[in-house]
Amino acid sequence: MNSSSVDSGRVHDAPSKNWVYRVLPRALWPYAQLARWDRPIGWQLLLWPCLWSAALAGGAAAALGSFSPARFLFHVFLFVAGAIAMRGAGCTYNDIVDHEIDMEVARTRSRPLPSGRVTRAQAKVFMVLQALVGLVVLLQFNAFTVFLGIASLGLVAIYPFAKRFTDWPQFFLGLAFSWGAIMGWSAEFGSLSLAAVLLYAAAIAWTIGYDTIYAYQDREDDALIGVRSTARRFGDNPRPWLIGLYGLTVLLMFLAFLAAGAGVFAHIGLVVAAVMLAYQILVLNIHDPEQCLALFKFNSVVGLIVFAGLVLALLVRLM
Repeated sequence: MNSSSVDSGRVHDAPSKNWVYRVLPRALWPYAQLARWDRPIGWQLLLWPCLWSAALAGGAAAALGSFSPARFLFHVFLFVAGAIAMRGAGCTYNDIVDHEIDMEVARTRSRPLPSGRVTRAQAKVFMVLQALVGLVVLLQFNAFTVFLGIASLGLVAIYPFAKRFTDWPQFFLGLAFSWGAIMGWSAEFGSLSLAAVLLYAAAIAWTIGYDTIYAYQDREDDALIGVRSTARRFGDNPRPWLIGLYGLTVLLMFLAFLAAGAGVFAHIGLVVAAVMLAYQILVLNIHDPEQCLALFKFNSVVGLIVFAGLVLALLVRLM
């Protein structure tokens, strides 16, 4: 990242026309960048497993005659707020842990900590404030869901260190990022089920797949500084791995839908999502960082399609 870009207050891999730079005063830009408010794709990808689970549970509740539209919409609101807050806190924590690594990688060198626009102490205070917002959101759910939310913090704490001891840090990201796939179900029923566990496993495989594509942007820098990733592990031929990961995603999601008795529209949405996943594998060029980023972001549309199918199946069941 050149010095003029750093002086502009922007970061290398975020759109410069984002609302953050139009609405917030310049002094707050570094904090918005720590929370990745200028890159909403992260909280969107964190959110989709939550909403899949909530909609899948809603369909099961409707079959039992216990579905409440108001409760469902309230849960959707809470998951959106929680995803934004906790993704921001998690990214801030990740930047604190990876401060020195980010200084060595071209794509991350312009972030607030390595560029010196915030101190580590300021970043820690901001992280705590975001976590408190997440806690307030979490406490609106039932006791079992609160327990699950607190339990996820262990996975969140481990993830930034995973790239130091395993070629599969994306697996640890999947464990943490997919946690909402069980929380949406527990928020409705106060317990877990086979369908929720299968959906969680599907979301993990999906996360490993899309974050592997993302990691190909940094593969050369990662090799130079000794950071490990599935992109380095898969090398120049990731397609067989991605076929396996995305194929497992679709299979496990199909089984989750069967276990929960999801309707036909849920399966139609899954078929469309499967085509979109196959498209990513077909066109992927690991030597084109811009395309890797675009395909990574495309997964938010995949998440939306799956959610739309589940909501349509829920609405049909309510008719």
